[in-house]
Amino acid sequence: MKKIISTKNAPRAIGPYSQAVLSGNTLYISGQIPINPETGKIVAGGITEQTEQVMKNIGEILKEAGFSYADVVKSTCLLSDMSNFAAMNEVYGKYYSKNPPARAAFAVKELPMSVLIEIETIAVK
Repeated sequence: MKKIISTKNAPRAIGPYSQAVLSGNTLYISGQIPINPETGKIVAGGITEQTEQVMKNIGEILKEAGFSYADVVKSTCLLSDMSNFAAMNEVYGKYYSKNPPARAAFAVKELPMSVLIEIETIAVK
């Protein structure tokens, strides 16, 4: 069974994809970028502010699906530049201070809307 998860408290999809898909007890959250859902704009600031917004967006989608950060088992962090890794990691770590999920983090040539970070997430209940 596949259930589409959508919330107005996270940015709407900017393409032909869903914010998240629930399949059985597994939630697949599409890559989130630092768009403030209230304004529809990329948040001002650098990697710290952008990572914070991405994590908030992920949290809202988790909440909509009845999950929490504690249910996250895997994250993939895409960075525009690996020099932003330490600052991203500091913000990310606040959300996963206990039993953090598995994770991959790597730099890519370019991200949508020229953002500094995108994170996709998998959670399981």
